[in-house]
Amino acid sequence: MDERQALVAFGALAQETRLQIVRLLVVAGADGMAAGVLAERIEVSPSNISFHLKEMERAGLITQQRESRSIIYRADYDALGGLVRFLMEDCCGGHPEICAPVVAAASCCAPAGGKA
Repeated sequence: MDERQALVAFGALAQETRLQIVRLLVVAGADGMAAGVLAERIEVSPSNISFHLKEMERAGLITQQRESRSIIYRADYDALGGLVRFLMEDCCGGHPEICAPVVAAASCCAPAGGKA
């Protein structure tokens, strides 16, 4: 992930509803969630959730797939992992023991439903 991509991703996450969306989708795993379910869980209108989902997708943090009459949204784990790696890239300053606990914690959190 380059700096421009990271800025777009952080910009998308720097809003309460969008942060809630990505957190719900991470928990949902490979099953994802329909837009209507997300709207109900976050307690926003369908038009509001659509706006935020579009911004999250534009930032590359989520994906969508049509399933029958619904559009299912999923967290893009590769993109989210890239964002974390971008943050951690230079953290060690030549001392890997500084980052080891963070890296170990991040690696234990595979998506519940498998990779989307």
